[in-house]
Amino acid sequence: MQIKITGRGIELTDAIRDYTEKKINGLSKFYYNIIRADVVVGVESHHHLKGDIFLAECRLYVPGKDVFASKNEKTLYKAIDKIRDYLEQELKKHKARQNVGEEKKNIRKKRGMKEYRVEI
Repeated sequence: MQIKITGRGIELTDAIRDYTEKKINGLSKFYYNIIRADVVVGVESHHHLKGDIFLAECRLYVPGKDVFASKNEKTLYKAIDKIRDYLEQELKKHKARQNVGEEKKNIRKKRGMKEYRVEI
């Protein structure tokens, strides 16, 4: 899986990059066919009265339908963790939907293969 990490409004340090890569690479346990992940981490805006609000966004390119998540938190690491948890659930749903579709195809094939004897 390719991972592209972009910083928005902050300097992208090695620690942030490593943490993000580790979390996003962990998603491959739940769905084997993730093609690419585009991750954006940064500061939401600089005018909040209660301090900085950090943003983490991720788009996973998977066959059939892309999966997207965006979360805001008070710390960047919490935002990345929340995104990973959300994407894990979405990938599980996507995999379940795909399996149901494959099962229906297999049932149709089995029905088509049956031979019926007709006696006159």
